[in-house]
Amino acid sequence: ISWSPKNSGTTKRLYGVTFGNNTFVAVGESGTLLSSEDGSYWTSRTSGITQYILQATYGNGIFVVVGNSGKILTSTDGISWTSTTSGTTSHLQGVTYEAGKFIAVGQSGRIITSTDGISWTLRTSGISTYLFGVTYGNNNYVTVGASGKILTSQDGTSWTTRTSSTSNNLYDVSFYNNIVLVIGNSGSFMT
Repeated sequence: ISWSPKNSGTTKRLYGVTFGNNTFVAVGESGTLLSSEDGSYWTSRTSGITQYILQATYGNGIFVVVGNSGKILTSTDGISWTSTTSGTTSHLQGVTYEAGKFIAVGQSGRIITSTDGISWTLRTSGISTYLFGVTYGNNNYVTVGASGKILTSQDGTSWTTRTSSTSNNLYDVSFYNNIVLVIGNSGSFMT
């Protein structure tokens, strides 16, 4: 594999990218939203917000992006965006769509869920530390966060804290082929 730089058309920091409906969507600081059909040529889109947008996902025919101050924006085409009410002012750091649900996680242990990306419900995580990443695999949602926190849920509603072998911040989690991989501070890798 060879990599070649592409011109995004912005100098803003970019934090998340997703693909759906034949479109890439990238998000970043100061409300930055970009879209591209091929990953080479990018167009700036109007978000209508100044808060950082930190992560993006696509599912159920809709793009969902999340960010600071509980901001959530949605789009069916990656071009026109609409703000939706998240029910929280906590910063939202991660979002995924799997098994028929959107799950967003963030500051103060905040977890919110939605089946359509528009209407969101606050869930109880049982923790007050930051949650950064979220994924789904082996019939479980998994979220990770500060101080080595790992939580799991079979339905996205009830969450259980799991024991981890680290107190390092854990920033992301991914699932493939029956393996859940968690990464974090100080080169932390956990399976």
